[in-house]
Amino acid sequence: MKKKFGISTVLEYAMLILLAALFIFPLLWMLASSMKLEGNVYKDISTIKAFLPSGNPAEWFKPYIDVLSRFNIPLYTMNSILYALTVAAGSIIVNGMAGYAFAKLKFKGKKMIFGLLLALLIIPVETILIPQFTIVHALGIVNTRLAVVLPAIANAFNIYLFRNFFIAVPEEVLESARLDGASNFSIFWKIMLPMSKPAVATVGTLAFIASWNDYIWPLMVLIDKSKFSLQVAITTINTTQPVYTNQVMAVLTISTIPLIIIYIVAQKYILQGLGGSGTGIK
Repeated sequence: MKKKFGISTVLEYAMLILLAALFIFPLLWMLASSMKLEGNVYKDISTIKAFLPSGNPAEWFKPYIDVLSRFNIPLYTMNSILYALTVAAGSIIVNGMAGYAFAKLKFKGKKMIFGLLLALLIIPVETILIPQFTIVHALGIVNTRLAVVLPAIANAFNIYLFRNFFIAVPEEVLESARLDGASNFSIFWKIMLPMSKPAVATVGTLAFIASWNDYIWPLMVLIDKSKFSLQVAITTINTTQPVYTNQVMAVLTISTIPLIIIYIVAQKYILQGLGGSGTGIK
């Protein structure tokens, strides 16, 4: 049955277009500003040209070339990729094992521990930064790459997400594997994870994005500039004189591209994962 085209439909699409514009216009301005000379950024800011790149294609990549010549952007980008991939892989394994334990294993205090875990979801991350830094300092790993990735791996929401997927797997599947001599780790690795691809993709993607966008924590634990992530480096770029707006926008554009690619590739699984469906069982 086709949806009737009326006033309500017009208002619905108008609101959706307006909402999309609120998110897209800043991105368009950022991209356009990164493809024009510094003087034109401010000259065009009050006109429609603010959302258009330079009329001269030869100027499109000049801000990128200039900022790459001033700062070691490839190094910072590789650091961010290393941190994000490590956190994503660690999140899948660690949170997946925790979710499997809460879903399929029996042990004392499971419900109470899981309840406390859910309670952590309402605690702002900023409130635990100081205790977290104290622990990292006591371990002697401040100013190391391990200090950046280790605290970011375990996450209460990701454990909850995995648990919901693993609960949907019938007990008969696990019993059959145990009769064949499979250990809990083998069941988790060879059966549970492959059957929960949407959860794996969702957790991996969310962990990658969170690590990529993280600014406060790497800034707290890193001193060596060669270990800076791209987000921390952007602050350095934005405060190193002379500051050029088009070059800052160029770096911001570079930092946005991986997130867009990741979302495009994994969006199907993310929607299934956040919807709580798609365990792979037919």
